[in-house]
Amino acid sequence: MKSEERAALIEKYKQGYAQVEQSLEGFLPASLTSHPIEGKWSAAEIVHHLADSEMTSALRLRKLLVEEHPVIYGYDEAAFSVRLAYNSRDIAPSLEAFRAARTTTSQLLELMTDDDWKREGFHTESGVYSTEHWLRVYADHAHNHAAQIRRLREALSK
Repeated sequence: MKSEERAALIEKYKQGYAQVEQSLEGFLPASLTSHPIEGKWSAAEIVHHLADSEMTSALRLRKLLVEEHPVIYGYDEAAFSVRLAYNSRDIAPSLEAFRAARTTTSQLLELMTDDDWKREGFHTESGVYSTEHWLRVYADHAHNHAAQIRRLREALSK
């Protein structure tokens, strides 16, 4: 990955929380747990997923930076949603966890060396897993979910 692409992805990663925050504007609290699109998560479920995913991704990057060829474990997102009662909990703490994990991880991204960007581990579901792959995945992750929240809001307004 060229340094320009990396810098753009880091900037996109940094903007992810703001995108999610903006996507939630205008949502009535009672609507956060609605499922206006069949088979899709509610806005509340997305926010809790983002918090859990972000905390997991933060640990993944740290393992990649500190351990030699770490094992990066996958997890069952759907089971997290059900077992951790995503649609029954206040989203404020999860938004804060998401914001804090993004902020602290952004600090690390700014300090990473060229050698850090070459580090690799092994993901239990997808095989070889590098810091560059990590960045590609998580730079888009919050933006994709922010767009999903906007689609939910639009469906609720119809």
